[in-house]
Amino acid sequence: MSTATLAAARPGTTPIEAVAPDPAPPTHAPAAARHPDEIYAPDVVRVLREDGTLDPATDPGLSLDEVLALYRGMVRVRMLDKRLETLQRQGRIGFHIGSLGEEATILGSAAALRSSDWIFPCYREFGAALWRGMSLQRYLDNMFGNANDLAKGRQMPDHYGSRAAKFGSVSSPIGTQITQAVGFAWAAKLRKDDVVALSYFGEGATSSNEFHNGLNFAGVFKIPVVLLCRNNGWAISVPSERQTASPGFAAKGVAYGVPGVRCDGNDLFAVVKATRDAVERAARGEGATLVECMTYRLSGHSTSDDPKAYRPDAGLEPWRRKDPLARLRHHLDVRRVWSDAEQKALEAEVEAELRGVVAEAEKTPPPSLDSMFDDVFAELPWHLAEQRAELRKGPRAKAHGH
Repeated sequence: MSTATLAAARPGTTPIEAVAPDPAPPTHAPAAARHPDEIYAPDVVRVLREDGTLDPATDPGLSLDEVLALYRGMVRVRMLDKRLETLQRQGRIGFHIGSLGEEATILGSAAALRSSDWIFPCYREFGAALWRGMSLQRYLDNMFGNANDLAKGRQMPDHYGSRAAKFGSVSSPIGTQITQAVGFAWAAKLRKDDVVALSYFGEGATSSNEFHNGLNFAGVFKIPVVLLCRNNGWAISVPSERQTASPGFAAKGVAYGVPGVRCDGNDLFAVVKATRDAVERAARGEGATLVECMTYRLSGHSTSDDPKAYRPDAGLEPWRRKDPLARLRHHLDVRRVWSDAEQKALEAEVEAELRGVVAEAEKTPPPSLDSMFDDVFAELPWHLAEQRAELRKGPRAKAHGH
């Protein structure tokens, strides 16, 4: 059947080719996946007003100390992002996947969790891991894959985890963390543990099997889980309007009996409000919530991506004006609790911290060759013990070029 016939068979629809993702980035891609004014829709949770004040009807009631701590955390993450991109461009690390423009979504949601709750990340949420207590040094060790890397250099950069931070390990396959979070929270419910799991994923993951399996199970069994969609406009080169015909991604929960809520993902206070409400609902035994944070990816998908191939720079300008750091700084200025001098001092402090951890990670040697046998079995089988012994006796191959 031709696309014209398909369109004629369903009046008011567009041909299939007009909405399906192209196999390669189209040269005619729109300048923006959507317009930032969508955040003004009546169903979208917003707190931070244009004048820098807070709407008392939705204000989550953060203390000044909490707001300042989150602002410092967001600045730290932004500076870390830029440093890691520079290190990758210099060939000192192999890869980085950042969160430029999404800091409020990531730190605001992490801050809304309780200390007993767990995170099952996508790969862009290193800021949440750091907020929850993961060591910055251990994170940098993972980026360099050195001997102090908790993954022992077996994973690519930005694939980390932290039991201390209650932060599950990163896995690249799309959407797998959704069913992992649901399963973890189901086990907690069976054990009667007071635990809520939060899973991060991009809007592209809503097209995965794991999304549908996870939401269906969470809806049927009232799982204490928060399913947080970072709708940043792009699944690599596929814009959000080519990902779904639904009126937003929060609406996708309806079919599974999971309530959905949209919030302004560049408004720190709105993210805290929406996530906290979802956590409290889950903890009361009322089940899962699908939270859509409407934000925007200001950088490429990763350091391996050139967004100019599918997204003209001009399309970024409306979203740059919604920069979550600039909006939160404006709020602090309105409250007269932050100054340019304090900003410079913070940036100098973070810069010194970054120099220190990078230097330490870079001088740390790679993992030992026989560490490949560690953390594979609870007890090393005899045949692997023999192989390790032989490995230790033999010479190690020379590095390339020597």
